[in-house]
Amino acid sequence: MNECYYDKRMDFFYNKTKTDTADEWTGPQLIGVLCFGTFFCLFIFISNSLVIAAVVKNKRFHFPFYYLLANLAAADFFAGIAYVFLMFNTGPVSKTLTVNRWFLRQGLLDTSLTASLVNLLVIAVERHMSIMRMKIHSNLTKKRVTFLIISIWAIAIFMGAVPTLGWNCLCDITVCSSLAPIYSRSYLVFWSVLNLVVFFIMVVVYIRIYMYVQRKTNVLSSHTSGSISRRRTPVKLMKTVMTVLGAFVVCWTPGLVVLLLDGLNCTDCGIQNVKRWFLLLALLNSIMNPIIYSYKDDEMWATMKRMICCSSEDKSQERRSSRIPSTVLCRSTDTSGHYMEDGIIQGTICGKGDLGDKGNS
Repeated sequence: MNECYYDKRMDFFYNKTKTDTADEWTGPQLIGVLCFGTFFCLFIFISNSLVIAAVVKNKRFHFPFYYLLANLAAADFFAGIAYVFLMFNTGPVSKTLTVNRWFLRQGLLDTSLTASLVNLLVIAVERHMSIMRMKIHSNLTKKRVTFLIISIWAIAIFMGAVPTLGWNCLCDITVCSSLAPIYSRSYLVFWSVLNLVVFFIMVVVYIRIYMYVQRKTNVLSSHTSGSISRRRTPVKLMKTVMTVLGAFVVCWTPGLVVLLLDGLNCTDCGIQNVKRWFLLLALLNSIMNPIIYSYKDDEMWATMKRMICCSSEDKSQERRSSRIPSTVLCRSTDTSGHYMEDGIIQGTICGKGDLGDKGNS
């Protein structure tokens, strides 16, 4: 019967698997890594919070697609928490961790990845439902979307906890991996292959949907006199989603391939030399997504700027309130905004733009 090592610290497993824990991360190099990580984690928290707030604030975003997009931003926000925890529990500190604390460190990362992946898969289903009917948004009710979001996080938490629940090598250290010294190599193979297969499926689905939309748009353009910008809106939404998916695949695939090679016990692949760079690449994905949302969706960017501008103006207005009579302090330059391509609001960036929204709703 194999002996179990639940009471050992991580230095025992690192020494058994000869895993490099970056003991050279000390002094200025460690400070530089912490400063770099802290800056980008703060950006992840602030930018993804703005995306979520924009969806809540702007009534034009109150549709299943944007609810799921906000949930994807929530997954990126959660990833920021996971990176902060990892940042202060890595390098030379890794060897001092208990087994449970190390499981928590890795479980947070696995949960954030799964949440993003499953959310993208659900968005693919939502896009399929709407695109096949040539609609901008699907007919999913708020209750169903809420159920989907809860299910996404339930699956993510479960997948993040699988190694803790028993699929590990604590009772058989001969099958321990190198990158994750208390994870079984068979689990790493399962985990990486599962995610890579889902990546491939989603890419194929989105390409097929995009080709269908392009074909239908070309056909409709010659037989209908409707607004060109309105017909292009589903295409532009698809471009946003495909850009997000593309960034996700590019940022996460190298790391998953490295995990697969480790699971296959490839001792000559030099995986220890690239693991940190691929982890930083995964971190970059949570930074890129809010930028993609704001760049590809003008209304999202306008809403975010309006929240930032009006937040700063509220402070100046409080200082002037004793001198200025009761008037409109922040005027709109165009309250007759219409729904254009990409859902763009041709209105003020910082002002009473909601008046125009109410007039068009």
